[in-house]
Amino acid sequence: MMYLIIAVLCSVAVSVLLKILRQKNIDIRQTIVAGYPVAFLLTWVLLKPDVSAIHALDSAWGIIIALGVLLPAVFIILGRAIEAVGMVATDASQRLSLIIPIVAAFLLFGEVLTGTRILGLALGFLALGALVYRPQHNDITRQAKHTPLWLFGVWAGYGIIDILFKQVAKQGAAFPLTLLVSFGVAGVLLLIYLLITRVRWQKQALMTGLLLGTLNMGNIYAYVRAHQVLHDSPSIVFTGMNVGVIAVATLIGVGVFKEQLNRINIIGLVLAVCCVGVLFLA
Repeated sequence: MMYLIIAVLCSVAVSVLLKILRQKNIDIRQTIVAGYPVAFLLTWVLLKPDVSAIHALDSAWGIIIALGVLLPAVFIILGRAIEAVGMVATDASQRLSLIIPIVAAFLLFGEVLTGTRILGLALGFLALGALVYRPQHNDITRQAKHTPLWLFGVWAGYGIIDILFKQVAKQGAAFPLTLLVSFGVAGVLLLIYLLITRVRWQKQALMTGLLLGTLNMGNIYAYVRAHQVLHDSPSIVFTGMNVGVIAVATLIGVGVFKEQLNRINIIGLVLAVCCVGVLFLA
């Protein structure tokens, strides 16, 4: 259970860090690019990828390059969503991205869509709608008119990344090696972009990247280890991770950052938890 708790805390800590960076007007792109060397090194040390199997990636480079673009892009979108609507709704939307691989499995890969899964998907979409709801008279609406777009980007981005990782795994490439190469590609592509745009480098942003990379990899490693240790109880890991992130993010978002939730948003959080539970039972 310790690994599961660490995974939840690291995931929420990433959102907390991005929220603080946005409040201080620190360039999140620089923080992200500085975090990838750390994540790359930790992947090498902790997950011990089999580099000799690099030839197995020959048919998967298109997917890996797509991951290289999406991984930093989704981080940036995550930061914008947290700034616009807060970490509570953003983290819930990220957790709800689990419904995208299920829809893809039905539409693209021929899997059977059961009644339970249909119920779970319906709850998920209702939860998303409730999470993005903002009353027209609320000041937050004027300040964050693109809120639905940012939350959709978080939801869709993480869902697509999940699909891409699963497709690479199906082609026989080991997850640690895929993760290592994807981190490397993501870091290089983002660095090239920042150099081309002649960004004005910020020391604080780069230093914070060391923490971001550690938290990001800490989340991944602890989640993998939780599945290994609790291999006979995947339900505990799956449900605990998703519900745990939503619960902790809500406590910190409301309790520490004083984020405001209306009744519809609260219903959305409840629906999100129900969605996770139902989709596991499916």
